[in-house]
Amino acid sequence: MAKIERFEDITAWQKARQLTQEVYTASNQPEFARDYPLRDQIRRAALSITSNIAEGFERDGDKEFIQFLSVAKGSCGEVRAQLYVALDQAYLTEERFRQLTDLAEETSRRLARFIHYLRDSNKRGWKFSTATGIAIDS
Repeated sequence: MAKIERFEDITAWQKARQLTQEVYTASNQPEFARDYPLRDQIRRAALSITSNIAEGFERDGDKEFIQFLSVAKGSCGEVRAQLYVALDQAYLTEERFRQLTDLAEETSRRLARFIHYLRDSNKRGWKFSTATGIAIDS
């Protein structure tokens, strides 16, 4: 049986961390970097994903954790929306845009599956074991 002992064990957090790194790299490109409002906003949104997963995990129960995961999922949507602005302003190539949106969508799907699992699970408490592997592969 696998057990999530730290938020770093959550696959959705790992993907969100990767997304944050990629957003920072992309927004460091000269044209993108000069658009301070967009650069700062997309970075804040990406940071919100990892931060909300971590904060929710450290809270005292599933309902609160699910709420933080939902906020993180919303931030994935915010990143995607801002990626469209970056694409429209020619700060990103079509290929780079697709890479980043694919990663944001994958992160969002993992969060959705994890939320669904927590809502439907008869196990309680956010630090639990699972025989299905769903929680670890969220």
